[in-house]
Parts: sequence; C-alpha cells; structure tokens
Amino acid sequence: MLVSGIKSRPNYPGLKPDANAKQNVIVTDADGAGAVADMMRQVDSNFAGRSVVLLVGPGDFRACEQFKFASVWSIPTIATAINRLANVLQHGRMGLRLYVAGTEPLIGQVVKTAVENGIEHNSVRTEHRGSTKRRVQCVHCKGITEDVTANPVACAHCGMALLVRDHYSRRYAAFMGVRIDAEAPGEIPQSLGEFK
Repeated sequence: MLVSGIKSRPNYPGLKPDANAKQNVIVTDADGAGAVADMMRQVDSNFAGRSVVLLVGPGDFRACEQFKFASVWSIPTIATAINRLANVLQHGRMGLRLYVAGTEPLIGQVVKTAVENGIEHNSVRTEHRGSTKRRVQCVHCKGITEDVTANPVACAHCGMALLVRDHYSRRYAAFMGVRIDAEAPGEIPQSLGEFK
C-alpha cells in the first residue's frame, strides 16, 4: 500500500514570471509548451528578449513560436538538453531565473542540474504538464528505469519486480522502487494502477 503525504514528493506550483530577473532560462518539452506560452502572456516583450529557451524532444512547440526569445535551441533528448543547460548555468550571471515545464522526468533532471550548479531547488520555477511517467531508481541494483507509468514495474537492469513509492530523490531525480515481493517471494500483483 502506498503512503500519502510523502514529504519528498515534488510539488509543482506553476510557472510565475520574475520581472526582475536579468536572464531567464526556460526549459520545456512539448507537453510544457502551453505552460510557457501561458507565462509569456503575463509579461512584456523585454522578458522574452532576456530569455534563453531549450525545447526538448520531438513534438509540437507552436505555442512558443509567437514570442521573440533571445535564443531558442531545439534539443532531441533530455540527456542532451541537460548537457546544454549545465553549460548555460555555468556561464550564467547573477540574477538568472530558471523555469521548467513538462513531464516529471524532465523537471526532475533540470532541478538536479540546477542544484549541481548552485541554484537552490526551491528557486526553480516548475509546472508539471503531460504524462505521469516517472524515472524510477531500483534500490537494489541502483539502476534507473525510464518512462514508468504504473505499478509494479520490472527493473530495466536487474529485472526485479518493483513497487514504485512516492519517495523521491532530488539527488537521482527519480522515485524509489523497492522489491514488491520481498516478504512473499513470487507473489507479484498484476497491476496496482497507473500514477496520478
């Protein structure tokens, strides 16, 4: 049984523009593009002129095309986007504000990268949109399984049947997966449902 009210569970309050930011770095996948457009409608054109945007993965980004950003990079994968983001943050100036919108795996990895580059995790403005898929770290083999949507899941590394908990690690940008049949080996439920 999953426990509700887990304190490590991320909270995504939504994108709110910081009009005082000297530089804005915006990261979004196609699911989050609408959230970025919603935020941009709240600010003047100078805000876009101080904004660097990373569009991650395939999909429809037309919601963002109407704004005149200082620069826009289309990046095919989250891993490549994280490398580019790390470079941007390492060369960022005081007064930089980071925004991320989209799926939880993207948000988690952007926040992890921000923390690694000296930005407090609560300072990153986030909005979850789209799929409820998760990154899951197997606590037994330490492997990461991507795009998990339901319980239980087989670990992509060791094959163990895992119960995905709501315990979240910012260090790994992943949820914790524990052996579901640890107390009764071989008793693995068919499905415990999809994530909400």
